[in-house]
Amino acid sequence: MKIFIYLLIALSVGVIAYNVTVLNFNDILSEDSAIALIGIVCAACVIVLLSILLTSKAIDHKVKDKN
Repeated sequence: MKIFIYLLIALSVGVIAYNVTVLNFNDILSEDSAIALIGIVCAACVIVLLSILLTSKAIDHKVKDKN
C-alpha cells in the first residue's frame, strides 16, 4: 500500500507540472488557465491527504508495536 501511495503522489506531482505548463500567466483568469488552476489545487489536496494517510499509518504501526 505504501508503494501505491507514493505512486499516487508522484502522479499528482506530474499533474501539477503539466498544469503549470498550461497556465497563461498573462491572463490567469481565462478559461484554460482557470481549469489548470483547479487541477493544480486538486492535485495539491491529493498530496496533502495522502501525506496525512502515510503519517496516520506510521502512527498506527508504532502504537500496535508498543502494545
